[in-house]
Amino acid sequence: MNLEPTGERMILEHYKSSPEDYVIYLIHIATYDFAEQHTRGKRVLDYGCGSGYGAARIARTAAHVTAVDVAQDAVDYARSQYRSGNLEFARIDPAAALPFADASFDTVLSFQVFEHVEDTERYLAEIKRVLAPGGHLVLVTPDRSTRLLPFQKPWNRWHLKEYDAKSLGRQVGRHFPSADMLQMSGRRDVIDIELRRCNRLKWLALPFTLPFIPDPARVAMLNAVHAVRDRRKKGPAQALQFDFDESVITIGKGLAPSLNLIVVARN
Repeated sequence: MNLEPTGERMILEHYKSSPEDYVIYLIHIATYDFAEQHTRGKRVLDYGCGSGYGAARIARTAAHVTAVDVAQDAVDYARSQYRSGNLEFARIDPAAALPFADASFDTVLSFQVFEHVEDTERYLAEIKRVLAPGGHLVLVTPDRSTRLLPFQKPWNRWHLKEYDAKSLGRQVGRHFPSADMLQMSGRRDVIDIELRRCNRLKWLALPFTLPFIPDPARVAMLNAVHAVRDRRKKGPAQALQFDFDESVITIGKGLAPSLNLIVVARN
């Protein structure tokens, strides 16, 4: 089956269609590879699995991976593409508690999800509940300090809020006092591809993302822009070749410029 790309889902057959898509793909792969130190041999919840490729990647070394998403089409696609005895996919209701007992998992992964969450307090409380004592949360979200002007709302129409290190640390710290804040950066010529993309979108979307624009109007205007852009698209893009891979992406403390923030928190 096919899964409609939304810009929020990494679908492998599209990842070489442009340098921008390829860098985003490398960022996702580097994130899952970084997380493997906390998932190897563990019971893992991939909270917001999207198309499922990341859950399948960590299932190669995890004891068991439960991958969940709010979108049924994403779950159906993941089930059709990735099968393993230690991997299962399920749809969850975003308005309900997670359908798992307390302390069910050793590690919870939340990659590129937190920026979509309205009730972040309940979201983090549920993660804490299903994590075993001593377990780890690995949470990754875009770093607004390199994507947005200080006063600007997200230009990504799917994002409710984006965070800098200070605001993210404050949010997570209320539930996980023991947490490390890391940044994602990399070889400058490569990450400049993503920085240029974000900078271009930041300024193009500025009229729609000013702080006094109500969110429904912001989303409606951004949807209209995307609809025009999509009508101008031609047929399937040819796969391109690149001479770099995920090894050029780095994760550590205090890296700049920062594309993503990574919180590693101990329960």
